[in-house]
Amino acid sequence: MISLWWSLPNAERYALQYADGRQTYITESDQEAEGLYSGIQSNNLDVKSDSLKRLASLSQDVTFAQEFINRNGLKQIFSIVEEGNDTGEILAHTLKAFMELMEHDFVSWETLSAAFIKKIVSYVNMNSMDASVQRLSLSILENMVPSSRLLFELVRKEVTLDRLLTHLQVTNTQLQLKAMALLIALLLAATDAERRDMMDYLRERNVRQFIHKNIIHSSEPLGDEMAHYLYVLQSISLNLHERRMRTPMDPYSQEQRELLQSLRQTAFESESETPTSNFSTERRRSLCAKEFRKLGFVNNSNPAQDLYRAPPGLLALDNMVYFSRHTPNAYSRFVLENSSREDKHECPFARSSIQLTLILCEILHVGEP
Repeated sequence: MISLWWSLPNAERYALQYADGRQTYITESDQEAEGLYSGIQSNNLDVKSDSLKRLASLSQDVTFAQEFINRNGLKQIFSIVEEGNDTGEILAHTLKAFMELMEHDFVSWETLSAAFIKKIVSYVNMNSMDASVQRLSLSILENMVPSSRLLFELVRKEVTLDRLLTHLQVTNTQLQLKAMALLIALLLAATDAERRDMMDYLRERNVRQFIHKNIIHSSEPLGDEMAHYLYVLQSISLNLHERRMRTPMDPYSQEQRELLQSLRQTAFESESETPTSNFSTERRRSLCAKEFRKLGFVNNSNPAQDLYRAPPGLLALDNMVYFSRHTPNAYSRFVLENSSREDKHECPFARSSIQLTLILCEILHVGEP
C-alpha cells in the first residue's frame, strides 16, 4: 500500500526499517514470526494449535525460520514440550515445527536440554501415545544420534532395541518407517563392537521374522524408503563378516586348528570303532590326511593352507563349522556321499565351501560401504 501511495515501482525491492532499537527491516517473514511467537503462547488452545500448525508450515522457509529463532522462538517450543501440559494435536504441531526449524542447522542438536530429550524419549516409550507424536519423536531421536557420541549413547540407553521392535510390529507404516530409521541410525553410529552386540541381540530376538511378517508381507506395499533401510540393515549384517573374510588362517592359532579338526571329527570319528589315540603318531597323521582328503581339502596333509587365501579367509571355515555343528547328520552324509563318488561327479566339500563363500561375498558385496 505504501509503495502505491508513493507511486514506487518494483515494490518487492522495498522494506520498512525500525527507526529505533534494533533497526532491523520489517518484512513479511518478520511480521509472521512476531505474530506466531505470540500465538504459540496463547492461553486459547485453538489459537495456540493454529499458530503451531502454521509455524510448522512456515518454518520450512529458511528466512522465516531464522526470524523465528532470532526471537528466541525455540525456547517457547522447548517450554511447551518440557512442561508437558499439551498432548495430541498441539504436541504434534509443536514437534513438527521443531523438526522444521532444526532442518536449517541454525542450532546444534547438542544444545538440547536434558529435560527436552527426556520428554521426547518418554513419548517413544509410552504404550498409549498419539501415533503422530511417536513418529515425530522417533524422527527427532534419529537426527540426534549421529550429531554426537554423547547423544548416541543417551538414545541407545533410553530407547531399547526391544522398544524399537515393538514399533516395527504396528500396522502404522509411517511409525514402522521411523522406528526402522532410528534403528539404522543407531547401528551406523555405533562402534564395530557395539554394532556386533546389537546385531547379535536382534538375531536372538528373531528380527528377520518381525520384518518378514510385519513389513514385507504387510497389507501395505513396501515403500522405497523402507526398502532402502532394509538394504542398509542387510549390508550392516553382512559387513560384520568382513574381518573374518579378510583374515587368512593362522597355522599357529590353537583355536583355528581346533575348528579345522572339528570338521574331520564330526564327519569321521563315528566311523572308526578304534580311537585314534591308540595309533602311532605317524599312523594318526596318515589317517587324518586321508580324512581331510575325503573332506575335499587340496592340501590334505596341511589343510590350513587351503584357507590362507583371503578373501574368503576364515569366513569359509566359519561356514563349514556352522554347517557341521548345526546339522551334523546332514553334514556327515554330504561328506561321505561325495567322498565315495566317481571323480567326474565329485563335489568336494571343502573346496566347494571355500569357493562358494568367495562367490557369495562378491555377489553380496561384503565389505563394501
